[in-house]
Amino acid sequence: AIITGASAGIGEAAARTFAARGARVVVNARRAEKLDAIAADLNAAAGSTVCATVPGDAADLATIDALFDTATSTFGAGPDLVLVNAGTGLRGGVLSSDRTRWESIVRINILGALDLMRTAAERMVADAQASPDAWTSTPRDIIVLGSTVGKHISPFSGAYGSTKFAVHGAVEALRREICTHGVRVTNVQPGVVLSEFQASAGYDPDWFRTLEDRFAPLIVGQDIADAIAHVAALPAHVHIGELTIRATRQDYP
Repeated sequence: AIITGASAGIGEAAARTFAARGARVVVNARRAEKLDAIAADLNAAAGSTVCATVPGDAADLATIDALFDTATSTFGAGPDLVLVNAGTGLRGGVLSSDRTRWESIVRINILGALDLMRTAAERMVADAQASPDAWTSTPRDIIVLGSTVGKHISPFSGAYGSTKFAVHGAVEALRREICTHGVRVTNVQPGVVLSEFQASAGYDPDWFRTLEDRFAPLIVGQDIADAIAHVAALPAHVHIGELTIRATRQDYP
């Protein structure tokens, strides 16, 4: 599995969950020291190399290529699963969000996701064409992190939610392009997840605590990682194309 945004939250939980279930993982994030610590934990627990790191900007094409090259050089094969998880949040709607951050959020949330999805699809389809029946024994998955606000737009995160609307459309478009090659493309839409996301998006801590009180207990990265692992573990002929995961008491969004 290739996992972007793996230094914390959902990405880190996914890396640890996949490795615990026997997968080999290539993890990416900007924070090299965090990736190194995660890799050290996973490799020590396995007693062998099960985790390789590629630090860098997940929206950079050179970083994306390095992820696939590292998978092949370290583990002898390209990935069966690519988790498109890197992204960033932004507090506020069209009127209230920080306009100076619009370009960066579009770059990572939309363009970076599209580039990784395209590279993964090109390589997986090429593998499928070389071995057209192999997918029946080893599913190929591209799993993309969307958001509930990418379907139920919210004024407190309208700018961020708009990027996830775009991602949701791209996931379904790609699914239709490549599903006949046995590649599954899945949109995972978490609700409010307790993580570093809120601070990086600029949400007021006091305001967020009102959400915590209202929806508690909130879901955490491990909850999403477990759901992703379930989706990927299904038989190759079964595909969950869209999965929404909320805290039970979260009524909106």
